[in-house]
Amino acid sequence: MDWIEWGYIGLFIASFLAATILPVASEALFVAMLFSFNPWLCLCIASAGNTLGGYLNYGIGYLGKPEWLAKIRVSQDQILRWEDRVKRYGVWLALGTWLPFVGDVIAVALGFFKTAWKPTFFFIFIGKFARYLLILLFYLYVQ
Repeated sequence: MDWIEWGYIGLFIASFLAATILPVASEALFVAMLFSFNPWLCLCIASAGNTLGGYLNYGIGYLGKPEWLAKIRVSQDQILRWEDRVKRYGVWLALGTWLPFVGDVIAVALGFFKTAWKPTFFFIFIGKFARYLLILLFYLYVQ
């Protein structure tokens, strides 16, 4: 699929999917689109899509049940470690949801352990937005 042909809608969809467990490299598309599209609009759209994908992960965790975790072979020890992290760092963990691989797990864990949704959503947005902003600023700097 040629995401660039889809324009801003393609960027939104790719950014949303990149925040899930699907292997989509939204950063590469984001950079490619900066050459032909409005960079600030790209920043807003990529951030919105990726943030909503993070919210979806939070929602999946929120609806999750411990017996589901057993079915996908998550050990009790792993659950307790994540519970400890969530208790220790709380909603601040949401700033790390932009990280590859572990970011999705962080969002699901925050939902599973029922952190307050408003600050969690705020910090998910801040983390996702900051990543794309740094990429944009680097792009503008090397231009």
